[in-house]
Amino acid sequence: MSDAARKIWDVSIPLRNGGLVYPGNPPIALSLMQSIAAGDTANVSRLDFGSHTGTHVDAPLHFLAGGAGVDSLRLDVLIGRAKLIAFADDVMAVGEAELRRHDLTGVTRLLIRTRNSAWLASGDPTFHEDFTHVAPDGAAYLVSIGVKLVGVDYLSVEKFHSAEHRTHRTLLDHGVVIVEGMVLSDPPPGEYDLYCLPLLLAGLDGAPARAVLIS
Repeated sequence: MSDAARKIWDVSIPLRNGGLVYPGNPPIALSLMQSIAAGDTANVSRLDFGSHTGTHVDAPLHFLAGGAGVDSLRLDVLIGRAKLIAFADDVMAVGEAELRRHDLTGVTRLLIRTRNSAWLASGDPTFHEDFTHVAPDGAAYLVSIGVKLVGVDYLSVEKFHSAEHRTHRTLLDHGVVIVEGMVLSDPPPGEYDLYCLPLLLAGLDGAPARAVLIS
């Protein structure tokens, strides 16, 4: 396919001062440390935010003591063919039954679009506690069919205030990479080339990423 015929979808959240964060995570604070307007020779900004801010990748270390850091994740999992599926706005939890309604034969990277994407696309900094999530049995099903990467359209794959974090633990314990905070409202369901590269932060539990889909 020629470059002119390819379409690139940026599915990342722009990071802004006071932008959306998961409750309890550090706020986003961006400031100028050097300013041309103030007489400096260059503009240099300071960035303050948590490792799970905006569109980001979870490493096993996020929930597994002694797990691998984000710098150890395989790039060949973060780059490659992905399938985007969509669910209606009345779906509050994506479990095995909901996933089985889609043909996931041979899928190794799965992106899940729900009603959450509209919230992310709006830029609203209000955190919605009732976001649609992946249920533990859905996570177990994805592991069983060989999925290696799961992308979701809110700041967590897990139900808010989950006590045991079974969805995270099931996926991460089986080496499934989790990408959270993907804005999936625009690209239609189908297959894409996914490029999702987290910052190379040595030994950390996660990192913000720029994620794009190419059709």
